[in-house]
Amino acid sequence: MQTGENEQALRKIIDFTRFLGVLVLILHFYFSCYGAFRALHISYSIVDKVLVNIYRLPVFKRILFVKSIAIGFLIISLIGTKGKKVEHIKFSNALTYTVLGLLLYYASAILFKLQASHLLIATLYISVTTVGFLLFLTGISMMYRIINVSLSNDVFNNENETFPQEERKLENEYSINLPARYNLKGKLRNSFISIVNPFRGVLVLGNPGSTCLEKAIS
Repeated sequence: MQTGENEQALRKIIDFTRFLGVLVLILHFYFSCYGAFRALHISYSIVDKVLVNIYRLPVFKRILFVKSIAIGFLIISLIGTKGKKVEHIKFSNALTYTVLGLLLYYASAILFKLQASHLLIATLYISVTTVGFLLFLTGISMMYRIINVSLSNDVFNNENETFPQEERKLENEYSINLPARYNLKGKLRNSFISIVNPFRGVLVLGNPGSTCLEKAIS
């Protein structure tokens, strides 16, 4: 059974998994563009002493491997999400965002081969990789929001949702007849809402001693 506590716990796990993916990517930026961070005086010796042990892990030795781990955490976090369904989102648009994001995300490693300053290369690499990461996140999120059944083209919503209704005016001594119009097969037709027995199922409410209640009792 899905309870509020279970949903909150799942949301925390999803947020934590996505945070791990972003953290791995940030650490990768810091390690691969360390020269630029040092030139900007953003690096600190105390922090470097802590991060040097993390940098020695085999995960951060290869660019494609560490970026795959970051994107893997993102995919895992998206598996447990339930996007709000939207009818106008097309699968082709979501696929375009996803593929373009992956291309930018992985192809950005080519920028390290440019003959330019460390600061320029680091700026381009971080920017392109981040854009690819966000495009991939947008595309996958859009896929979870796609409605498989197109509601706008459903014939039952346009023509066949109506049915023949009572068009006769049924009258008696106590009947209440309300004129109405309804749509049938694309045509407006006149009808009547006839309440032939208004006393059936009528509830009379009133405070004790009220005139309405006394008349109902009498």
